[in-house]
Amino acid sequence: MRRLRRLAHLVLFCPFSKGLQGRLPGLRVRCVFLAWLGVFAGSWLVYTRYSSYSELCRGHVCQAVICDQYHKGIISGSICQDLCELHLVEWRTCLSVTPGQQVYSGLWRDKDVTIKCGIEEALDSKAQTDAAPRRELVLFDKPTRGTSIKEFREMTLGFLKANLGDLPSLPALVGQVLLMADFNKDNRVSLAEAKSVWALLQRNEFLLLLSLQEKEHASRLLGYCGDLYLTEGVPHGAWHAAALPPLLRPLLPPALQGALQQWLGPAWPWRAKIAIGLLEFVEELFHGAYGTFYMCETTLANVGYTATYDFKMADLQQVAPEAAVRRFLQGRRCEHSADCTYGRDCRAPCDRLMRQCKGDLIQPNLAKVCALLRGYLLPGAPADLREELGTQLRTCTTLSGLASQVEAHHSLVLSHLKTLLWKKISNTKYS
Repeated sequence: MRRLRRLAHLVLFCPFSKGLQGRLPGLRVRCVFLAWLGVFAGSWLVYTRYSSYSELCRGHVCQAVICDQYHKGIISGSICQDLCELHLVEWRTCLSVTPGQQVYSGLWRDKDVTIKCGIEEALDSKAQTDAAPRRELVLFDKPTRGTSIKEFREMTLGFLKANLGDLPSLPALVGQVLLMADFNKDNRVSLAEAKSVWALLQRNEFLLLLSLQEKEHASRLLGYCGDLYLTEGVPHGAWHAAALPPLLRPLLPPALQGALQQWLGPAWPWRAKIAIGLLEFVEELFHGAYGTFYMCETTLANVGYTATYDFKMADLQQVAPEAAVRRFLQGRRCEHSADCTYGRDCRAPCDRLMRQCKGDLIQPNLAKVCALLRGYLLPGAPADLREELGTQLRTCTTLSGLASQVEAHHSLVLSHLKTLLWKKISNTKYS
């Protein structure tokens, strides 16, 4: 009986088991080999994922690098003392998705915060693991010693013009940059302060935070040290996938991430309120004080909200100024429209005759957001609203990015959507 069980076990786990008589030792060897191969493959997968995790989550490196530069007097900032001397900044959960941009949830002076820091050039690969990491002074090389405040002002204005466009509002933004640089309010900008704020401006998200700081739906900047900065805590909902260990996040297919968002997300009326905030954010990005901005990665991962279900953009890394997108597309050679893609989904048509990218995007912000909202709002929508809501969202997704359509259609479609949703939740606890 015991032998029969063993043979049945071999049949189940060894597909090549015909004619067991006379070949049992060979089958055993084959099964042992396959089991060993499975263990080896599993171990290798765990090792590679662990290596990926250790690459993704290097907050200790970030802090060591920044504090090293601070103690040398190269950089400064409003939270440097708390970060490097008083140790009042607590690093908690790793939320990084790329090694070059470190993102952590944290705690600072009893406030929930998000800590962000870039480490692309942070490590000397030949350094000992127990040695203090040293940053090459490429990032903090400007402005140089001897630069006057007037020259730094002109330098900042030139940078903003190149990235945001030649706008009449830019001198006021330069004034805000200088005020922020003078964090200790001594009415002067030191070289360390200037180097820090210049390094921050090179960070795309920081530039966007600065440009959208008066907008309701962008996270508020709380402080900085060098090019490390703190914003308000991670919005609810934005990081459902981040509740998983970082090494497991890349394994989740987009469909499963969307399902998790639905299962773990709020009730439909709260989702309607969040969607209204997202639509308002689209309005804020269109022809604001500092130009137009494009959402170049439109995913549910960026749909965050506060404790009162007000929308907050979770990540501005993939929001790009129009000037930057146009500069990328201008004169770019192409064979297909896929060659004219900025970020993940800011795509322009390809002129196949000229073999160059055109300047207008195929899909504007509103069309991409409406495509996202179809999966976010239609499941669980009230029966008396579902048909009309579906029709309006379908109409919205057909909008093009052509300049001739933008002014004429977008504001009208957006207004209709917001009105439809507000009607359903107004005068209830959800409003």
